Amino acid sequence: MRRDNHLVRQYLDVLRKAIDAGVDRDDRTGVGTRAIFGEVMRFKMRDGFPAVTTKRLAFRAVVAELLWFIAGSSDVNELHALGVKIWDGNAYAPSWVERARFDGDAGRNYGQQWRDWIAPDGRRIDQLADVIARIKKDPASRRHVVMAWNPGELEQTSLPACHALFQFFSADGKLSLMMYQRSCDLFLGVPFNMAEYALLLQLVATFTGLEADEFIHVLADAHVYRDHFDAAREQLAREPYPSPTLRVDPSLRGLDDVVLRYRDIVSRAKAGERPGPLLDAIASLGSYRYHPSIKAEMAV
Repeated sequence: MRRDNHLVRQYLDVLRKAIDAGVDRDDRTGVGTRAIFGEVMRFKMRDGFPAVTTKRLAFRAVVAELLWFIAGSSDVNELHALGVKIWDGNAYAPSWVERARFDGDAGRNYGQQWRDWIAPDGRRIDQLADVIARIKKDPASRRHVVMAWNPGELEQTSLPACHALFQFFSADGKLSLMMYQRSCDLFLGVPFNMAEYALLLQLVATFTGLEADEFIHVLADAHVYRDHFDAAREQLAREPYPSPTLRVDPSLRGLDDVVLRYRDIVSRAKAGERPGPLLDAIASLGSYRYHPSIKAEMAV
């Protein structure tokens, strides 16, 4: 496996383009952004894992959030047990809390759309399970699509889906994934999204007996918040390290295995066990060298 630094350089090129050539715009957060529209990054999994090395990626939080999605959960209290608070700003936003179904409810977000889409006739559709079954049965289908953007439920979630949909492509024993992201926080969010969907690709490839080939990341409104400019420039001044490798627990053979492990990890963490090693046992990075973290506030 080739492990150079060209994977993260794609991301840095987009970040630099947004800073240097983007258009300044006001936005709903009041912070404002500098944005470009319509970029594509392609990550061959054989070249390494697309984890940003010019600052530290919180990979355990990536694993925790993806497990949370796969479990179809909206309860941020479960994430808290795992030491993750990335959804707090949205789940406890004043504009949302009056609509929340319970304390810590993030709403009908990604996981609930992936695993529990409600059809007009009341049927509950497990999109993720259905697409995995379809990849196995009809690998050449062009319908391997999972949607998180549900126009009928945008008012029932604390944050309408930023990574709105993804699609799988199976050919010659290999599996690729393309994800369309409508709104892309380049400094804080996109590195997280890159890693999360590359991990999802690897998991689904394992479940379907295929080789994980390529993750294609489509960036629509790709922006840098105005209060992230200095942090972004600091990151752009750094020389990236070679990409790390990914290790995933080979005993996970399907969605049910993942959900059972997730529930067990949450239960053990709530009982006082350290969640970090439990998450590492699901997925971890090898040979991961990175520059120090760069602090920035998330816009809500």
